[in-house]
Amino acid sequence: MKLVEVYRAAGEAQAQIIKGRLESNGIYCLLKSHAAPSVHVFAVDGMGEFKVMVRESMADKARELIGGEGYV
Repeated sequence: MKLVEVYRAAGEAQAQIIKGRLESNGIYCLLKSHAAPSVHVFAVDGMGEFKVMVRESMADKARELIGGEGYV
């Protein structure tokens, strides 16, 4: 199963909202981030970004549900 990025969120809260929207429509997704958990609620130079990953076969449907809101 190959995962592809369909959305890039500025923080975890935003990523969780998108994840919830996708999963409520039957699309399994995974959140990916290189940042360690922090007390800061903002991102500097993309350090706090979260990528929303879905199965490649569901990417088009996921992007349609998101509606072009993210950076990807």
